[in-house]
Amino acid sequence: MSFKENVTKIIENVGGASNVNSATHCVTRLRLILEDESAVDIKKLEENDLVKGVFSASGQFQVIIGPGTVEKVYNEFMKQTDAEEMSKDEMKKRNVEKGNLLQKGVRVLADIFIPILPAIVAAGLLLGLNNLLANPGIFYDEQSLLDVYTGWTGFAEFIAVVANTAFTFLPVLITWSAARKFGGSPLLGIVLGLLLVHPDLMSAYAYAENPGDVEYWNMFGWEVAKIGYQGQVLPVIFATWLLVWAEKHLKNFIPGNLQMIFVAPFALIFAGLLTFIVIGPITMTGSNWITDGILYLFEVSPAFAGGIYGLISAPLVITGMHHIFLGVNLQMAGTLGYVTLWPVSETATLAQGAATLTMFLILKHNAKLRGVSLTATISAWLGVTEPAIYGINLRFRYPFIAVMIGSAFGSAFIAFQQVKATSVGVGGVLSFLSVYPEHWASYFIGMGITFVITVGLTLFFSKTNMFHANNE
Repeated sequence: MSFKENVTKIIENVGGASNVNSATHCVTRLRLILEDESAVDIKKLEENDLVKGVFSASGQFQVIIGPGTVEKVYNEFMKQTDAEEMSKDEMKKRNVEKGNLLQKGVRVLADIFIPILPAIVAAGLLLGLNNLLANPGIFYDEQSLLDVYTGWTGFAEFIAVVANTAFTFLPVLITWSAARKFGGSPLLGIVLGLLLVHPDLMSAYAYAENPGDVEYWNMFGWEVAKIGYQGQVLPVIFATWLLVWAEKHLKNFIPGNLQMIFVAPFALIFAGLLTFIVIGPITMTGSNWITDGILYLFEVSPAFAGGIYGLISAPLVITGMHHIFLGVNLQMAGTLGYVTLWPVSETATLAQGAATLTMFLILKHNAKLRGVSLTATISAWLGVTEPAIYGINLRFRYPFIAVMIGSAFGSAFIAFQQVKATSVGVGGVLSFLSVYPEHWASYFIGMGITFVITVGLTLFFSKTNMFHANNE
């Protein structure tokens, strides 16, 4: 069939145009709100040449198409239906009341972190590039590239400044994104973020080393510490929520012609004072406890902690709860200068691709699924795992089990070797660029363990009835 005919078949198999209430798309998926999901013919939908897989979550029926093609499918889909065109944010708002409190909290974190993730990933890659240039023993024995080619020193220093900018001003990125999420002014969010890292404040790093050197504001007899919030995540999110709350309530009773004069300063003073006096110290302590607790687990029993985290990494992606750990990684990168959870969890990305590549070899008599397997492998190893998860591995079940086990063993080894990365980096085969070069050997060995176990278990499970899905 032609491209247009395939899109027509997608519409028919989701219950027809009359069953489609609204539609949008993301990087890989067509996201639909349907009148009746029971009208969907999943079997015929998965036979479509354009479809890599389907699943339903949070009130949305999602059809996996793949990067690049999904936008073309969406445009043709909208031409052939009377569906309401909706942005991803509008669709999220429509589904915001669905799910329990934990799911709603995870959704909020995802909506805050995802928009700033490209800046964080770029910073991680640039830090990795700087490590390549400055670390000895990579290209020359006991010498760095800069030691041999001194003319590159200025360029390397510039790269380091660019790379560190995202972490130096991490609170600004978070307040901007959080203000948008909470329905406030992103510009006021930026000002609040700049306030929290103002150079007149003692930085959070200096305070951690010399808490006795902190200075105070005397506010009517109340001593308020002049401490910045560099590298913090949770305090910054709470501060932004206070800012937006104040902004909205001030607009309710200040006349419209006076709002531009009074709303911004009053909201900033209110949110700033409460942050520095109450919210900030409490949430900063809680954030540091979380970070210290995770580090403690990895110090007491690194292999066990890493193995458990590797085991649950793939299921966490399905539930969306991996965004909680994204916040922890950002907190680590901002306060410690390195992250440990991210390299441990990256085994799951490799494993998803390893499982689909193995399924490509197993599914010898199904050209459609072999095609899906191959494209899903490439996508997973470039950091996008949804086609692999929903198109193949969850559908057959046993490859997904192999992914979990393979990730657990690889992550246990990586955690045991105390592998560290500069920050959250790009996923897939290029992930090693964000890992400190001195840890590359351990990281590659851990990834190799994951690959071998995942492939071996996928082949073993395919020849038995263990974990097989009923709809194969």
